[in-house]
Amino acid sequence: MAWSVTGSGSAPAIGLRALRNRAPIVAGLYCVSVIGLSARGSHRSSTKPFASISASLSTEKKEAVETKHAPAALGPYSQAIKANNLLFVSGCLGLIPETGKFVSDSVEEQTEQVLKNMGEILKASGASYSSVVKTTIMLADLQDFKKVNEIYAKYFPHPAPARSTYQVAALPLNAKIEIECIAAL
Repeated sequence: MAWSVTGSGSAPAIGLRALRNRAPIVAGLYCVSVIGLSARGSHRSSTKPFASISASLSTEKKEAVETKHAPAALGPYSQAIKANNLLFVSGCLGLIPETGKFVSDSVEEQTEQVLKNMGEILKASGASYSSVVKTTIMLADLQDFKKVNEIYAKYFPHPAPARSTYQVAALPLNAKIEIECIAAL
């Protein structure tokens, strides 16, 4: 099986093995089109293109969002990033912004605080809970799923965002829950 990848310039075709070794090729400034797939050798197939990928995220359109109404980032990352009419909110913990301490040890109170912190970041970005299109919930204990759902449902209007929920081995600062999201601006 061979893949051919060409760009909008006059770049030569790159085999799949070479692509794996060179990825990412030129993220953000290059339009990559997957031209063909062949079961024989490494030549281009005469079949029609089956996929097209366009990556045009420019660093000019990337803007960090920061608010003092939510806990500061614990490491080298932003509370959120605006890019191409989307907002990417980093994982939020149940920390009180003024103290940097957990609101409590209970998953219910941490979930409330996580969602309040997320709401402040959304607000600072010009978004709201209704703008959220995808969330990811990470739980220290999946047995807390039902408790978290009851609280989560109060914050997200219908239609609720798409969501993934995972139990993880550990969370920063031994948190019970962390939630990240993507919102449309």
